Amino acid sequence: MSEHAVPVTDITEYLDTLLRVREIPDEGNAVNGLQVENRGTVDRIVAAVDASLDAIEHAAPAGSEEGTLLLVHHGLLWDGNVPLAGRRYRRVQALFERNIALYSAHIPLDLHPDVGNNIVLARRLDVELVGWFGEYKGHRLGVYGELSLGRDELVGRIEGQLGATARLIPGGPETTQRVGIVTGSGGGFIAEAVAAGIDTLITGEGPHHTFFDAMELGVNVIYAGHYATEQVGVQALAQHLGLRFELPWEFHRHPTGM
Repeated sequence: MSEHAVPVTDITEYLDTLLRVREIPDEGNAVNGLQVENRGTVDRIVAAVDASLDAIEHAAPAGSEEGTLLLVHHGLLWDGNVPLAGRRYRRVQALFERNIALYSAHIPLDLHPDVGNNIVLARRLDVELVGWFGEYKGHRLGVYGELSLGRDELVGRIEGQLGATARLIPGGPETTQRVGIVTGSGGGFIAEAVAAGIDTLITGEGPHHTFFDAMELGVNVIYAGHYATEQVGVQALAQHLGLRFELPWEFHRHPTGM
């Protein structure tokens, strides 16, 4: 344990308050907050999009005495109340062997006004924020703002920022004016984007029929990948925690291409 080790409870209580994890609604299996404890202290922070076995094994070596906080967007429990066997057992065993505490934040991280996925991506793309749109269980999820830019140039900017390939559905104007962002699986927000006066929606993915939704409703839709669009929030949050608690942090990148 290093001299700068921080009690895991100090960090998780701070995160619970910062992200309002007890107030923001989510899917039942998201289980936001501390999902797995470690031996009690944290020496370093690792951010990842998913609580995959790969992320866990790369976060710290087996037998580590150092405490690691693994901060993820998609947690350990999405497959529900299942036996602690098979892949669930292997992940939990790897966490215990490496002295890793696992903290997950899904919708609370998406819509956070400072370190959230949507707001961080908007800043990185130089979108001048105007407001919020896209209803999710009583909360506005997406952000929108002003950006005058050729849509093909915007695609290039997104790809440069995210290190991923983006797909444009060219239903709207060639030059964007009002851009909306809903990271992850946001293809279902096309109609709400149009209602908010948005001419270009950036998201991760959507169903097949959204091609025709975009073309017939007159809006550009840019699909940049679920993983790619949701890597920015955990990075911003880990950086914030590193500064707040004077801990080193890193990002484990494992793109899925989806």
